[in-house]
Amino acid sequence: MERKSNSQPKLKIKKGDTVKVISGESKGQQGKVLEVILESRKVIVERVNLVSKHTRPNAKNTQGGIVKQEAPIHISNVMLVDPASGKTTRVGRKEVDGKLVRYAKKSGEVIK
Repeated sequence: MERKSNSQPKLKIKKGDTVKVISGESKGQQGKVLEVILESRKVIVERVNLVSKHTRPNAKNTQGGIVKQEAPIHISNVMLVDPASGKTTRVGRKEVDGKLVRYAKKSGEVIK
């Protein structure tokens, strides 16, 4: 199913999903998706892929200094954690009651 507004395929991971990093420096870590960046096909995961950023003093942070924050990870390097079993799973799409829903391929359960 192709999207009408742009030619990018629909991503299978959404904001609020619990994912596990399957490759890279943060391999094995789990966290909640804070943001999905469609243009670059990346996700920002809570407490995963932390980088040190040097900041200047400003109104928000009067001290300035070094701040740890999450950096984006490519969407191909993360995998959805099945809410039922707690294991990683691939995501499928099927029609239920006339609506297209995501489901876990391992357990077959619908993902909210």
